[in-house]
Amino acid sequence: MKKQELIHLHGLLAEVSNQCAKWNDCPVALDEYESLGIRPTSIHKSKTDHKAAVFALAGGITDSMREGEAEAVPATAD
Repeated sequence: MKKQELIHLHGLLAEVSNQCAKWNDCPVALDEYESLGIRPTSIHKSKTDHKAAVFALAGGITDSMREGEAEAVPATAD
């Protein structure tokens, strides 16, 4: 993935986390992401830095979604 694409993905994930924060029922744990200090607007940062931020942000979002799920959804269709 190119750096520009990674920055775009970083921005999209940041918007998803912002929306989850507005919903109150989806608290996103962003401690790891915040500690990196990398934002989608930090275009001067390296591709590796943005990649780490994307993984931390995606991990925080998925963890919060996993915690909010009461029961597992079966993988079979009706």
